[in-house]
Amino acid sequence: MTGPSPDTRIDELLARLTLPEKIGLLHQCQAPVPRLGLAPFRTGTEALHGVAWLGPATVFPQVIGLASTWNPELIRAVGDAVGDEVRAKHHADPEQVGLNVWAPVVNPLRDPRWGRNEEGWSEDPWLTGLLATAYARGLRGDHPRRLKTAPTLKHFLGYNNETDRATTSSDMSPRVLHEYELPAFRAPLASGAAVAVMASYNLVNGVPAHLSPLIGAELRRWSAEEVLVVGDAGAVTNIAGLQAHLPDHVAGFAAALRAGIDSFTEDASDSAPTTGRLTEALRRGLISESDVDRAVRRILTLRLRVGDLDAPQDDPWADVTPDVVDCPAHRDLARQAARQSVVLLDNDGLLPLDPRATPRVAVLGPLADTVYEDWYSGTLPYAVTTYAGLARRLPAVTTHPGADRVALRVGDRYVGCPAGDDGGPLRVGDDADGTGFDVVDWGGGAVVLRAVANGRHVGADDDGVLVNDRPGPGGWVVRETFRLRPGVDGTVLLHHLATGRYVTVTGDGTLRVDADGPETATAFGVDLLVDGLAEAAALAAAADVAIVALGNHPMVNGRETEDRADLALPTAQEALLRAVHAANPRTVLLVTSSYPYGIGWARENVPAVLWSAHGGQEHGEAVASVLCGEAEPGGRLTQTWYADAAELPDLLDYDVIGSDATYLYHRGDPLYPFGHGLGYTTFDYADLRLSAATMTVGEEVVVSVDVTNGGTRAGEEVVQLYTRQRRSRVKQPLRQLRDFARISLAPGQRRVVRLRLRAADLGYWDESRGAFVVESAPHSVLVGRSSRDIRLVGTVTVRDAADPVAVPDGAVARQPSGAGRRR
Repeated sequence: MTGPSPDTRIDELLARLTLPEKIGLLHQCQAPVPRLGLAPFRTGTEALHGVAWLGPATVFPQVIGLASTWNPELIRAVGDAVGDEVRAKHHADPEQVGLNVWAPVVNPLRDPRWGRNEEGWSEDPWLTGLLATAYARGLRGDHPRRLKTAPTLKHFLGYNNETDRATTSSDMSPRVLHEYELPAFRAPLASGAAVAVMASYNLVNGVPAHLSPLIGAELRRWSAEEVLVVGDAGAVTNIAGLQAHLPDHVAGFAAALRAGIDSFTEDASDSAPTTGRLTEALRRGLISESDVDRAVRRILTLRLRVGDLDAPQDDPWADVTPDVVDCPAHRDLARQAARQSVVLLDNDGLLPLDPRATPRVAVLGPLADTVYEDWYSGTLPYAVTTYAGLARRLPAVTTHPGADRVALRVGDRYVGCPAGDDGGPLRVGDDADGTGFDVVDWGGGAVVLRAVANGRHVGADDDGVLVNDRPGPGGWVVRETFRLRPGVDGTVLLHHLATGRYVTVTGDGTLRVDADGPETATAFGVDLLVDGLAEAAALAAAADVAIVALGNHPMVNGRETEDRADLALPTAQEALLRAVHAANPRTVLLVTSSYPYGIGWARENVPAVLWSAHGGQEHGEAVASVLCGEAEPGGRLTQTWYADAAELPDLLDYDVIGSDATYLYHRGDPLYPFGHGLGYTTFDYADLRLSAATMTVGEEVVVSVDVTNGGTRAGEEVVQLYTRQRRSRVKQPLRQLRDFARISLAPGQRRVVRLRLRAADLGYWDESRGAFVVESAPHSVLVGRSSRDIRLVGTVTVRDAADPVAVPDGAVARQPSGAGRRR
C-alpha cells in the first residue's frame, strides 16, 4: 500500500507549521520543529571538486582541470564519488554537514583574469552546461526517488569579476544574455541534474541579481521540479547595504523573498537577524504569508527529496560509512582524472622522457615539490608532488625551488625567528637565531617569506605581530603576503598586502605591521644567502633534462575577492625559466595554474610545455606518468590562452559579441586556442561525410569522419565539431562548438566518428521576437583537433519556407552524440 504523494506530504506539513516556524525555515541554518519531527537542517556543503572545509576528503583536480578531460563520463564518476563522501560526512555529523551541496559553478569563463577562474568549466556556454550537468548527475545519484545530494548551481547571473563584485553591474543585451549567459544554467536544470541555484553578488543591468526577474521568468521555467534558490553569503544584506538599492534591510529582505530567494545565507549560523527582518516585513505588509509559504514549500520539497523527512532506515545510502572517504577507488579515480586533465601545449619531440636516454632530471621551481589546496579544496589526505612522482620512475632526480634565500637586517642586527614547529614572533637582535628566509614570488608583486628555521611562512597575527607559524598563504583574508618596496641605499620596505600597512621594528625588536605609510616604515637591509636562480641553473646544467614547475598559488593573486591585473607569469618565475633554459636548452615548462598565462617567450623558446590545473592529491603521480609516457596527454583546453591582456576587453565588459570576446568572436591569433592539446602520436582525419546537404528546423545531420592513429603508440584524441554561419542578418560567431567525441586508438587503428548537428542549435536570439530563430543560410561544417586546427570542411544549408524560423522553447537544449564515449 503506497503512502501519500510527495505533494500531499508537503501540503500537510505546511498546513501544520505556524507562521513563526515557517519563517524559521528561511535561513541557511533552519531551526528544528520538534513537535513535527523536523530536525535542524543546513543548506550549503561546499563540494566544488571534493568535499571542502570538513577535514580530509579526496581532493580531485580543480574544476578547470576536470573540464580539460573533455570526458563527461569521468566527470560524472567524480561527482558520484564526491556525493558518497558528502553522505558519509553527513551520517557522522548531520547537523553540520548538509545534503544541499553548493556545486557546480556554471558561470562561463568569459575572461581569464577572473579570480575564480578555476571554479568554472569553459568559456563556451554549451560545454559548460554539458560538463556541469555530468558532475551534478554524479552528485545527485541515480536513485529513482531520492537524491544522494541536492546540487546547487552557482552563481546566477552574469558573474565573472571579483573587483567590486557586490556593486558592479554586468550589463548585457538580451542576445548576450540568452545566447551566452543563460544556457549554462539551463542545461543542468532542464535535465534534472541540478535542483537548486545560488544567486550572485553582482547586479545585472542595474538590478541586484538577488532581485532579478529572470529568477521567475527564466530559471524556474526550465525544470519540471521545484527549484530552490539560495542567497549567497551576506548578499541579501547588500541590497540595502553596499548596493543601496532599497532604503533598509527589511525592505531588502522582503524584496528578495518576493523575487524568489527561498533560503537566506546571512550572519553565519545566527538566524535571528533574518527572521526578525522578515517578521517585520510581514508586519509592514511588504510580504504576505503566501510569499513565505511559497519559499517554504520549495525548502520542504528539497528536504523531502534528500530523505530528510523520512525515517533513517529508508535512507538508500545508509550503508555509506566514513571508510569511503579517500578510499582506494576514489584515489584511483583522482589519479585517472588528474592524468586525463594534463594538456600538452607544445612539444618538439623532447617528450615523453625515456629513462634510458634521460637518467638525470632536475625538477625546479616553486611548484616542483609541493601540492597546494585552493579555497574550495578539502584537506589533502596525502599529496604526491611532481618531484616525488618522477623520483619513483627515474634513477637520478634532483630538485630546487629556485627561490632566493635572504637575511633581513636593520643596520648590523639581523631579523630572527624561533626554530620550533609552532614558530613565534620575529625579532631583531644582536644574537638573533633563524635568520634566513626564502622569498617566493607569486605574481602581481606579491611575495611570501618562508622561514628557514622551521619551514613555516611569515604572517601577521591579530595584533599585527609578524610570526613564522603559518603553513602557507590561506584563509579568507590572506595575511602572509608582502610587497618588497625599494627603500634608500638598497634597502627594502615590507608592505603587508592584507592591511596595506608597512612593517616597523618596535623598541623591543619585535616586527609589527603598524606603519600607515613608507615614511614611517623600517628599512631593511637584504643579504643574499643563496642565489636561487644560480643554484637551479647549476642543477639544470648537470641534468639531461630540466623540468621547470611554475604557476600560481591558489590563494594568492587570483582567487575569490581578487581578480588578476594581467596574464603575465610572476617576474621571478619568468627569470627562473630563462636562466634554466640558458643552462640547459632541453627544458620542459610545466605550468600548474588556476588560469591561463601569457607564456609567449616559453612558446618561442622552450621545447615542451605542459599545463595542468592544481591536480589534487594525485597531481604529481599524474604529471609524472604523462612526462614519462606511461599516460597520454589527453587533455584539451576549454578556454583560450591569450598572449597578453591587451587582447582582452575591459574586465567589466560583458558584451562578448560587441567586444569580440572568447573563442566565439576573437579575431586575433591566440597563444593557444580553445580546444587545443597535443599528444604523443599523430591522428589523420579523412572522408568528411554529411548525412544530408540540407536540413530544416527539427532535423539533424550526422557528420561522419574517419580518424586514424598514424603513429606508433596508442593515443587519445578529442574530435571536435564546429560550425560557422556564412550569411546572417546579425553578427554571428566565427566558430562555435557543436559536438565532440573523445576516442582512444591503437597504432594504425581507424575509427568512424559520428557527430550530430541539429538545425535548432543554429539559431540566434531575435530581440524583436523574444525567441531563438533559425535563418535559411549555409553553414560551414568544421571538424578538427581544436577551434583553430580544422582538418576537414563541409557545408550544410538550413532551409525553410519561412525565414527566420522560431525555435520552439526548450529545443536549444542538446546532448552530445559522442562526448565522453570511448568508441
